Amino acid sequence: MILIAGESVSDTSVFPFKGLEETIFKRLLDDQETYSYDSPEELEFEIALRNNIVASSNLMAKGEARFETFAGTQSNPVFWQVTDTGGLLLRKDVKPSDAISDIFTNSGEYAYECATAIVMIYYHAILNTVGEQFFNKYFQELFLYSWHFDSDLVMQSTHTYHFIPGDVVYFKNPDYNPITFWWRGENAVVMGGGKYFGHGLGIKDADYIIEFLNGTRKPDSDQPAYLTDYVARPSFTHLAKLFLNQRDIVRAKNYHPIIFHNKDSISCDRYLYYLYRHYLEI
Repeated sequence: MILIAGESVSDTSVFPFKGLEETIFKRLLDDQETYSYDSPEELEFEIALRNNIVASSNLMAKGEARFETFAGTQSNPVFWQVTDTGGLLLRKDVKPSDAISDIFTNSGEYAYECATAIVMIYYHAILNTVGEQFFNKYFQELFLYSWHFDSDLVMQSTHTYHFIPGDVVYFKNPDYNPITFWWRGENAVVMGGGKYFGHGLGIKDADYIIEFLNGTRKPDSDQPAYLTDYVARPSFTHLAKLFLNQRDIVRAKNYHPIIFHNKDSISCDRYLYYLYRHYLEI
């Protein structure tokens, strides 16, 4: 269900979406959850950003970046410094937009795990939606590590099987083999048409991903891998409001602490648990 300025959307002809954007629009409209927007432009922003999340996932899938654990993280040193924790720290002498773009244009220089890949996709999609000037103004001091995110990304979570292209879902492998601990699960972008993109696996259907994870279980396992109902999404409306109501002066930003956990391939849900626990302990 879609509400714009408190009014339910019934005349869909006023939104001439086509292709994947039309699919996204219909999935939002058909959901039992209510999606509220202050203006039609906010709705159009979300659909454009979701479309770009899928496009960035396609680009990463076609690239040469390798799946690696934190210990094996690699990058182009012109733009990023690899830290001892396996994170990527933005160099002070480069533009954030150039550094994010390089991950995709020079993909062979990079290796990273699947949660970090999702955040890379988010930043790349946002850049392609809002342009360099806005991106460089609001997304500075980038640090790529697991699900660590800029405070203007505002990661949110919900539980549903009504997936919408641009959502990120989690395939859980409860009995993963400790020897191949990085296959504890797989973060995957909903691509539409029953396909998902997971870094290290490519664009596959759910059955393929589950079968692959089942092949990485402990020898005595009796719990198969499965697709959870957990969905991660950035706050599309927050980003839309930032973009649609731009100001010359950016307000002071409070950055989230980086939660170093050294667990590859965790879900956003797990990372948010670590983050909120940190705030509660302060």
